[in-house]
Amino acid sequence: MTKSFDSDGSFVAEAAVGGGLDGPQNVGFLSDGSLLVASAFTDSVNRYEWETGVFVGAFVASGSGGLDNPIGLRLGPDGNVYVGSFMTRSVKRYNGQTGAYMGDFVPSASGGLDGPNDLIFGPDGHCYVTSSVTNTVKRYNGATGDFLGNFVTTNSGGLNSPVSVDFGPDGNLYVASQLTDEILRYDGTTGAFIDEFVTARLGGLRKPAGVEFGADGLMYVASQDTSQVLRYDSATGEFVDVFAGAGAGGLSRAVWLTFTPEPSAILLLAAGVGALMRVRRVRTGET
Repeated sequence: MTKSFDSDGSFVAEAAVGGGLDGPQNVGFLSDGSLLVASAFTDSVNRYEWETGVFVGAFVASGSGGLDNPIGLRLGPDGNVYVGSFMTRSVKRYNGQTGAYMGDFVPSASGGLDGPNDLIFGPDGHCYVTSSVTNTVKRYNGATGDFLGNFVTTNSGGLNSPVSVDFGPDGNLYVASQLTDEILRYDGTTGAFIDEFVTARLGGLRKPAGVEFGADGLMYVASQDTSQVLRYDSATGEFVDVFAGAGAGGLSRAVWLTFTPEPSAILLLAAGVGALMRVRRVRTGET
């Protein structure tokens, strides 16, 4: 199901329910603006009209290309859709127009990949993938998928079960360290550990997952165990507030966050096990 929240974090309505969505994980947008949701327990990716929540159909059919427990999902610079297949330890590529399987972009266990949770294409054009079992962030050639090495080395800075990744406004890489309840910061060029940007359990953070920087200058973090979306200062890492609270509209186990692609959009999307929530954010420059 989908939940919408106003810019102050208050619950508005249910939306985008249907299509057999089961175990929703990461969310993203196609170039036409329609919403994609990774459905982990059906091994598929569902497509919705994001403004109305109407189910369009399965963009990636169940098990297409061997997809098994899809978690991470990103639209690549080539316009195609990249999906982390957790159980096959791979990243699969699908046509951005049709959803047709195009092959494994990152083959199974390439570079020791195990438990891919999230992926992102960095400023350098390469693909960064969290490997939750090996406690690393791996880098792959953005054009070929060839393994380029561990960008964040094993347990660097205490990294333990990395989930989501995002490049910040400072160009550095931020990683949700799930089992230490922190957001860790790494040099965006070398991968060297910089600091514990959001310190352990700051603001009540428990098992952080989705991490995204908003146009309002704040970092949004999904706190799984408290079923909240928390906000932090994107320059200092200091706790700001609880954006969406536990239980609001039935919110449970918030996991993933993403912003709509339009510069003037006011919607923030997040997904959790059994629920996809939609949240509005303030426009750039508003408070």
